[in-house]
Amino acid sequence: MHGRRDTRVRSGVADAAVAVRPTGPVPAAAGADTASAGTDASGPAPRVVPAAEPTAVTREQGLAALAAAYRQLTETVAGRPDADLMRPTRCTGWSVVDVLYHVLLDGQRALIALATPDDGVADTDFITYWRGFPGGPGPGEHARAVRIAASAFRPRTLVQLWDETSSAVVRAARSTAADSRLVTQRHVLTLPDLLATLAVEASVHRLDLTVDLPDASDPDPVPLALVRRTLDGLLGAGVPRPDWPDREYALKGTGREPLTPAEQRILDGSRFPLFG
Repeated sequence: MHGRRDTRVRSGVADAAVAVRPTGPVPAAAGADTASAGTDASGPAPRVVPAAEPTAVTREQGLAALAAAYRQLTETVAGRPDADLMRPTRCTGWSVVDVLYHVLLDGQRALIALATPDDGVADTDFITYWRGFPGGPGPGEHARAVRIAASAFRPRTLVQLWDETSSAVVRAARSTAADSRLVTQRHVLTLPDLLATLAVEASVHRLDLTVDLPDASDPDPVPLALVRRTLDGLLGAGVPRPDWPDREYALKGTGREPLTPAEQRILDGSRFPLFG
């Protein structure tokens, strides 16, 4: 991050908006500054709001977001012809089935994490976890490995594997104690924080694989709201940012869509994307 902002999660404060927040524009916080009404070559100056202060994710919020993200991803790919599953995505060089295989690997990692408790203190949370995955210059060895591995499966077989694995992750998460500390990616996370990272991953990648699927439904607002909370936490509480709808914030905050000149001016000094 540009500078070091405090992104520690304040425990014990639930964000009730996670379960009900619509996908429309984010309402301005009381007393929030707004951009001037002037225009430039990039169009009207966007409305500005402060990034929200991080609050802890509850077990119920994490479960709801994960179940919704996984369910919608499954619904998006289930029953599609192979030609649809070979369409391009926002991930350079990856087809729909390649993105699905990448998320399948994440589901398999989730099952391992849920079966790997740790007695130590959690060393990261659902926000700081993403500092290890900054936006990079482009695809690397993992991208190539995913393409090769995914090509070994019939697309419908991969859809079935995803369906079975994602359902197993949600069942296992529901039977895991709320105060569990679990190991993944060489980190220790609480159960709610782990579930939040999984939901964010699935929600963003669902946006990736629907770019050439015009009949796909709108993204579920529950996991998207968790993406917003994550991005705000990485940006830093109180830092001015454009008042994006959650979907647009997810795409721009993770480098899927470029910032306009007006947005760049608002975010002057803040590193974007916040994670890739």
